[in-house]
Amino acid sequence: MDMYQIESDIRRAATLPGAFYQSAAAFERCREQVFARSWQLITGAEETVRLPQDCLPFQFMDHFIEEPLLVLRDTQDQWHCLSNVCTHRGNILIQHPGRLERGIVCGYHGRRFHTDGRFAAMPETEGMENFPCADDHLTRLPLQHWRQFAFTSLDPAFPFADWIADMEQKIGFLPVEQFRFDASRSRDYLVKANWALYCDNYLEGFHIPFVHKSLAAALDWGAYRTELFSWGNCQVGIGRGGEDVFALPPGHPDAGQAIAAYYFWLYPNIMFNFYPWGLSLNIVRPLQQDLTKVSFRAYVWDPAKLGAGAGADVDLVEREDEAVVELVQRGTRSRFYKQGRFAPKHERGVHQFHRLLAASLQENRP
Repeated sequence: MDMYQIESDIRRAATLPGAFYQSAAAFERCREQVFARSWQLITGAEETVRLPQDCLPFQFMDHFIEEPLLVLRDTQDQWHCLSNVCTHRGNILIQHPGRLERGIVCGYHGRRFHTDGRFAAMPETEGMENFPCADDHLTRLPLQHWRQFAFTSLDPAFPFADWIADMEQKIGFLPVEQFRFDASRSRDYLVKANWALYCDNYLEGFHIPFVHKSLAAALDWGAYRTELFSWGNCQVGIGRGGEDVFALPPGHPDAGQAIAAYYFWLYPNIMFNFYPWGLSLNIVRPLQQDLTKVSFRAYVWDPAKLGAGAGADVDLVEREDEAVVELVQRGTRSRFYKQGRFAPKHERGVHQFHRLLAASLQENRP
């Protein structure tokens, strides 16, 4: 059986095999062929890089793809994302967020760079031939913005505009740029399971009435639906009644419906959960093949609507998800479990994820 073959017709398709979630080789393939080619959020850039010459050093993906990078605004207020490694001897250039009053200066041998990454100067260069050359500049990475959020990629497999467009079209009526980060409602969770199992769970509402009793009470499960996009999908949660739903503008595709939540997943690992009170942004970061960090970042728009409706207790829902996903991780180790089938109505998102993942992992196979 080829681990990376998923039937396109969901009525006949089987899921990824249990062995996938235990395989060290599959985990390593995901590192390079899925995540190194993905768009990732530059966490905290919207709060830290606010003025010209502000900078933020960061890793592309903490504890997974530890590529040192630097995001900044130059004196002309233009954004740049650069390698944070000196092209002379590999020193880390900037270690802490702050202001670049003198440009980018290496603390090892004094090599300097302009804030757009171009080599500027270095002491004791007499006698060097073919210097400076293109290799002396810092590598520039693609940098894209959506509302207040900044994203980059090491080697994007698909255009950013294609990745983000369907979500923007759906929730463009919301003033997302006015949402404000709330540290008190944000936290990290460690889940003892493979990152893809966490995504599998997120991508279907099938389990809601069985696992999330309080959430099920706020949603009309019979009307719950998943809409597929090119590089992600949206689960639409219909409220059971009351005022804790979106005020959709005239002409919106869902106008007239009591939408309590929009749950967007963007391939491979970022979730934007929109509620009437604001946004819960979830970032899934693999650590080991059976250990995942999930970062919840809350951005509040209407504090008066906190504590009600589908977004009333995201912490409780997360802990319920964590418990069941860890059980599934244990279960997929069983010698008696091979692979499952997709429920066509409720697991379209999981099927799409497995198809995208399999396609990524098939590319350039040895």
